[in-house]
Amino acid sequence: MSPSRFDRRTLIKSGLALAGGVAAMTAFPAVAEAYSWPSSLKSGSTGAAVKELQIRVAGWAADGPQQTYVSVDGDFGPGTTAALKRFQAANHLTANGIADADDFAALDALESADGSTAHFEWSEFMSKDGTGFGGGKVAEATVKENVRRLMYKLEALRLKAGGRSITISSGFRSIAHNQSVGGASNSMHVYGTAADAYVNGLSTRQVYVLAEACGFSGLERYTLSDAHQHVDSRVEYAYGSQSWWWESGTVS
Repeated sequence: MSPSRFDRRTLIKSGLALAGGVAAMTAFPAVAEAYSWPSSLKSGSTGAAVKELQIRVAGWAADGPQQTYVSVDGDFGPGTTAALKRFQAANHLTANGIADADDFAALDALESADGSTAHFEWSEFMSKDGTGFGGGKVAEATVKENVRRLMYKLEALRLKAGGRSITISSGFRSIAHNQSVGGASNSMHVYGTAADAYVNGLSTRQVYVLAEACGFSGLERYTLSDAHQHVDSRVEYAYGSQSWWWESGTVS
């Protein structure tokens, strides 16, 4: 007899799933507290829960290199449906574009108790001059929310990279720190919407290609000498009226 929907959600959140009647480990870690989702969300749904869903599936904006992103507007439209289907397929869920208890369990499993995500810590993204998330071009609370949204895109990138670990060499930068490292005056780092990242076992070119499908509108060329890949969401936030910037063009 298959488990009930409630039982399946409980098993997934605790890191267990039934496979042929035998408990088996999944990729979903346990979380201390889950978001308060409704019973389901689907095309035509609106409101705060839809916005949270959009934040968490934003890294599944496309199947391949495409200059597009998931709008976080609280309106469950075609872009949200398509992104949710990709998230569902990648997590071995029914890919029907309707979010229900099983999908919410998988989404909750990506959330850590402190509001960060399963594979990233707030400290990884704090300005390296000791100012935390302060001293940027937007308020500290806004920076932290921008970083949270960035984390979910990076969670998608991590899964697309086969679960390889991602090291963040630079996340948010205060204005002063950004100036000290020679960053552009309107760098996306000073808003908390950018990261310089290394993916274990992948070349920078490989990371660039994967990032093209994650809703990132800023990608620095993949031939940098130190081999990190810069990703940001400049168009989504429209800080400084930015336009799409894929420095190496579209790569496949």
